Amino acid sequence: MIKQISSAQNPAVKRLLQLQEKSRSRKKEGVFVVEGIREINLAIKGGFEIEEIYFCAELFDEVQILAMLKNTSYQPEITELSAEVYNKIAYRGSTEGLIAVVKSKNTSLENLQLESKNPLILVAEAPEKPGNIGALFRTADAANVDAVLVANPKTDLFNPNIIRSSVGCVFSNKIATGTTSEIIKFLKNKNIAIYAAALQASKIYSAMDFTTPCAIVVGTEAIGLSQEWIENSNQNIIIPMQGEIDSMNVSVAAGILIFEAKRQRGF
Repeated sequence: MIKQISSAQNPAVKRLLQLQEKSRSRKKEGVFVVEGIREINLAIKGGFEIEEIYFCAELFDEVQILAMLKNTSYQPEITELSAEVYNKIAYRGSTEGLIAVVKSKNTSLENLQLESKNPLILVAEAPEKPGNIGALFRTADAANVDAVLVANPKTDLFNPNIIRSSVGCVFSNKIATGTTSEIIKFLKNKNIAIYAAALQASKIYSAMDFTTPCAIVVGTEAIGLSQEWIENSNQNIIIPMQGEIDSMNVSVAAGILIFEAKRQRGF
């Protein structure tokens, strides 16, 4: 039986808003909110469990929801929202009438399983801006890297802004988090070469051999990578700049480096 909510004062509506706005609430409950058809489909495909679904009947219907869930082993609670209530909750300007509460996954490094014998990994140290993090996930998905490792994360990876800016690629990538020291140890234990994007003692990226197991490591635009990465990299690499500035957006830089590696590997 489908529930119906027509009041914005309903406790379930207030909870959804809290989950959208507060990282503390998401961590406490072990869930997060996903909005949009493509994003929810990617979450399902990525093996995330949908606990609750809220829909606006004027934009979406129950038949479509059941079709989305037909290959899943769980049955989320489904609630119909009035247009007024849905518009209060909807996070995006262009809405599609569908919101889900999704169970979080453990992103600890120890849970990461690499399937490839010749992995290509993207590492981002201390990314903070949701837009940049989402763009990094989009880049990683486009290149089909084997994993994205986030060192010393400053932002909740299931922040609605990250989900939105990644267009759901937070679900399509293998993502793990850890400290810089933990990730360096993980890479070295698996004999994965470290190429750190840094100015110090660097060589042009296109001169490197990325055809063997390797990790490309990028830092923030403001301060770059920590000294620990510089000291532990197999080689620091640089993208030559021909204009007035000496750095570029981290997701753009990551895209250049990752796709050079893919080019060398024959895509």
